[in-house]
Amino acid sequence: MSPDLSLHTLALAALLAWASGLRLYLVIFAMGVAGYFDYVKLPAGLEVLEHPWVIGSAGFLLVMEFFADKIPYVDSIWDAAHTFIRIPAGALLAAGATGADVTAWTVVAGLLGGTITAGTHFAKAGGRAMINASPEPVSNVGASFTEDALALSGIWLALSHPAVFLGLLLLFLLMLVWLIPKVWRGIQMGVTKVAGMQPAARPAPRA
Repeated sequence: MSPDLSLHTLALAALLAWASGLRLYLVIFAMGVAGYFDYVKLPAGLEVLEHPWVIGSAGFLLVMEFFADKIPYVDSIWDAAHTFIRIPAGALLAAGATGADVTAWTVVAGLLGGTITAGTHFAKAGGRAMINASPEPVSNVGASFTEDALALSGIWLALSHPAVFLGLLLLFLLMLVWLIPKVWRGIQMGVTKVAGMQPAARPAPRA
């Protein structure tokens, strides 16, 4: 394996892990279409993304996510449900980037990929929880469009300039370590506010 190919493989695995935490269906759809029309050559472990049924399913879910992600509180419910989807999917996609055969690198890519996906996912979910706790609903839509742009930009950058993408990803991971406590507080704020919106239980009538 040449150094150039190794760099592209590493960037592809990192991209799939990172973007899955933001826009899982977008990255599957984009990579599937790119592979189907021979814009990129997907590794054997990811050729399944080129199947029309996979592309169609990802496209349908992408449309659903596009709108759900821009509605206050619905986005947080969507994020909570996708905690159990994005992280394992990111791990599998990152592992698939190493090839069709299961090797030590496949396992390493899956473990690290799942960790990166989890970090991106929880940063996104925590940020949305903090936005939902604020009185300004427009910021929710702005944050969603920003995430759309980040995911698309990341896909282009990883495929065109893998070294630059990996450098920026490293900076993101270092920043994530600093953000984790704030993200956790944001999740707690969002949960507290949602719980406070529930109507108080009426006292039982006296006998």
